[in-house]
Amino acid sequence: MNQKQTEMRKKKWEHWKTVAIYLMIYDVIVVNGSYFAGLMLRFDLTYSAIPVEYLNAFFRFAPYYTVFSLIIFWLLNLYNSMWRFASFSELNRILAASGITTVFHVIGITVFVLRMPISYYIFGAVIQFCLVTAVRFAYRYINLERARREKNLNVSHNAMIIGAGAAGQVILKELKSSNSAVAKPRCVIDDNPNKWGRLIEGIPIVGGRESILEAAEKYGIDQIMLAMPSASAEKRRDILDICKETGCELKILPGVYQLANGELTLSKMKPVAVEDLLGRETIKVDLDEIMRELEEKTILVTGGGGSIGSELCRQIAGRRPKRLIIFDIYENNAYEIEQELKRKYPELALTVLIGSVRDSRRMELIFRKYRPDIVYHAAAHKHVPLMETSPAEAIKNNVVGTYVTAYWAMRCEAKRFVLISTDKAVNPTNIMGASKRLCEMVIQCMDAVGKEGRMDILPRIEIGMTGDICGMADASSSPKSDAGIRIECDRNKDQKCTQFVAVRFGNVLGSNGSVIPLFKKQIAAGGPVTVTHPDIIRYFMTIPEAVSLVLQAGAYAWGGEIFVLDMGAPVKIDTLARNLIKLSGYKPDVDIKIKYVGLRPGEKLFEEKLMAEEGLKKTDNELIHIGKPIPFDTMDFLKKLEKLARASYEGTGDIIGLVEEMVPTFRPEGREKPEGEKTPGKKRKKQALSI
Repeated sequence: MNQKQTEMRKKKWEHWKTVAIYLMIYDVIVVNGSYFAGLMLRFDLTYSAIPVEYLNAFFRFAPYYTVFSLIIFWLLNLYNSMWRFASFSELNRILAASGITTVFHVIGITVFVLRMPISYYIFGAVIQFCLVTAVRFAYRYINLERARREKNLNVSHNAMIIGAGAAGQVILKELKSSNSAVAKPRCVIDDNPNKWGRLIEGIPIVGGRESILEAAEKYGIDQIMLAMPSASAEKRRDILDICKETGCELKILPGVYQLANGELTLSKMKPVAVEDLLGRETIKVDLDEIMRELEEKTILVTGGGGSIGSELCRQIAGRRPKRLIIFDIYENNAYEIEQELKRKYPELALTVLIGSVRDSRRMELIFRKYRPDIVYHAAAHKHVPLMETSPAEAIKNNVVGTYVTAYWAMRCEAKRFVLISTDKAVNPTNIMGASKRLCEMVIQCMDAVGKEGRMDILPRIEIGMTGDICGMADASSSPKSDAGIRIECDRNKDQKCTQFVAVRFGNVLGSNGSVIPLFKKQIAAGGPVTVTHPDIIRYFMTIPEAVSLVLQAGAYAWGGEIFVLDMGAPVKIDTLARNLIKLSGYKPDVDIKIKYVGLRPGEKLFEEKLMAEEGLKKTDNELIHIGKPIPFDTMDFLKKLEKLARASYEGTGDIIGLVEEMVPTFRPEGREKPEGEKTPGKKRKKQALSI
């Protein structure tokens, strides 16, 4: 079979060889016709006026010149090039061939035959070069025109490019040349007046940002591409605010690094996301400092399968930890992040464990076996309305779970414990926010106890495997767990205490259960988009920003701090919903209705600004601050914590009332503030071992 195929290939006459023969015939005519045309031009295009000796000299030299020219053209690959892709390389070879043949013609006919008029040499060389080049590049031009016509049939968008810089030029080139592009560039916008009225890649620059709406209507624009990767977040937001009023589909280049790395292509354009409209610069973090903190450390991430926890795992995995332990109660999320990290970091020492942070015996086994150096505690219930109807679960998972994890982190000598908190812990009006405030108080309590060296006062919340509370034993006692491990205080007196810190931030865009995915689903379904209240506002940040803040807090931590982020101005949820509808190519209240459904149980209209915490201190990162915690009595807190834990597990007592006693700033919906009670946030009298 192979021999037969070989014979068939030998017999087959390739199409390019036929084209090469046609080109040779053409070149024979051109190399002779060019110099004959030069002779005709010299004598005013009158054949009878040409002296006989000149005609005889031309015809005598023509055969030698023809053979020489064909040989040179062949050696310089002018017959086997793919002319449909002709470029500067082919043009340079034509120049070289024309130069060599011209020199040969001038010397050959002058020395061996007859000296010809100067104009004969000049006109002949120029005409030959033009004709040899024209036929070859005409093939490329015809193919380009054919492709352009075919491409125009597939074009479904009229595009406006914003930015007439290097990035804009690259995008324009690809839009005009790529067969996969489905948009035709019609106009360019740039704020530099010096560029207005000029052309870039043949496309007019029609004006600055104030011309966007007019140009969109004039040119029938339905797609806008923002090619300004180096512009500030504020400038991008201002331009996008104008663009979204056009109702066009918006796309944006993610960052300037792609331009610097030569990675700028049309495929890098991404749909404009709501976070592009926030108008705040991304938080910058000293990655080298963080890397030093994480290298060769055993790191435990609770809730490692969630939005924040999984991003923490991704960032940590690239910092060469000694071991990364992912702990989550939901096995599907844990499995997904496990498979992702195994693909990206095959050398990573990765352990994925399933369980609940409220199971003290499970946590004891994990801490005793792996001895993590750093703990990032992201496991929590966070949905406000759901926790309002299940307050005991909020206490068990958030408060008791945090206490159990922090307790064993201290007992097993972890160097650092970082709690993921929320801005809803500030003057909370719902049980979820109040539970997170209790979590902050737990880690502050742990930090104070560790620094005072009084671990003996810490009760151990002993949770049975069935989830029932079995008791709260003093740390100095030594009961046995179901696994047969004798629990003893094995902490050295000279051991430095665990550093406990909390990181508090606002709503995270794109996280599980956040408002953006809900709005997107509602828009995809044709609406309506449900907004609780037209005036409700929130602070927002992206998942990478939230994670970078958590990691940086670990680097800054001394113990007992609550790190807060300056996230700029808050955003109205109603505005967010309308922007998202516009970014999706629809008109709010026309194509997609907005429906106001009223505040949910426990939901606040205005979140307090994170910067309002007393005693705010700066860090090296100007966007990260440290809030001074409100002091409270540790012993009293621990007693109330024991009572609250029992009530949540046994289903007895007024959980909301107990939380109110422990969190003075908690104001649950429907409960009046007792007369004469101090204003939330006021400093209270400092007692023994208070924080």
